[in-house]
Amino acid sequence: MIPRVATPPWKIDLKMAGVLGLAAALATAGLFPYLQQLMPEKLERIPLPLSVLVTAQALQAFVLLGALSLLGLRMGHRLGLGAPLLQRWCGGSGNATFQRPAPLQAILPGIASGALVLLCAHWIDPWLPTMVNPPAATAASVSAFNGLLASFYGGIAEELQLRLFLMTLMLWVVARVRRRMPGNAAFHVAIVLAAVLFGVGHLPAAAQIWGLDAIVVLRTVVLNALVGCVCGWLYWRRGLEMAMLAHFSADIVLHVLAPLLKLGAP
Repeated sequence: MIPRVATPPWKIDLKMAGVLGLAAALATAGLFPYLQQLMPEKLERIPLPLSVLVTAQALQAFVLLGALSLLGLRMGHRLGLGAPLLQRWCGGSGNATFQRPAPLQAILPGIASGALVLLCAHWIDPWLPTMVNPPAATAASVSAFNGLLASFYGGIAEELQLRLFLMTLMLWVVARVRRRMPGNAAFHVAIVLAAVLFGVGHLPAAAQIWGLDAIVVLRTVVLNALVGCVCGWLYWRRGLEMAMLAHFSADIVLHVLAPLLKLGAP
């Protein structure tokens, strides 16, 4: 069982949520070059200037993901979950239930999960249907730079949604229903469910490129869930920052190194 921890004042969590919301807003703005490469026709159909669209989406991310972060932080205190490094930086005492943050032990699993996704994609991709809307043809260096910018969105915004909020919410509900701290099995189930939903969240992009059939759905959900499971375990054991670092590292492999090396990536 994970012991309960004292709930910090709202002021600290509000400050943390503001920082996380701002980071998510900047990451959202940085995602657009990648989206222009991935689905140019879809963006062209939006009747707004790109600058207005980017600003609106960044502001929405700041408000929405800042609010979800605040909820995740408040729920997480009773579960031993959270962002210990950011909490200390914002004036809190951190969380003694976490193992000591070890960046290398987040980067290496992230790189390994990204490499595993590339390997599995190499086996699966010959079975994929013909692309309905292929990504725009782009030089490898440009594609890698766009992928680098997009990696910040994965490492920040997606971790706030899937780990800090959703995974925490699942466990908080279990704790409320059972009136006691969730056991390890509950954490394992929450990690897998959040990872699967992370994969499901990528289906609209996959549908835009290939359309949807069984192999596209399986590839999209399973390969993304591989990375999600690694991030979920790190969130549980070492805190949000290490999950973010692992996710960012995996995306660097998939969206930066893969284009440079001309390897297939999801």
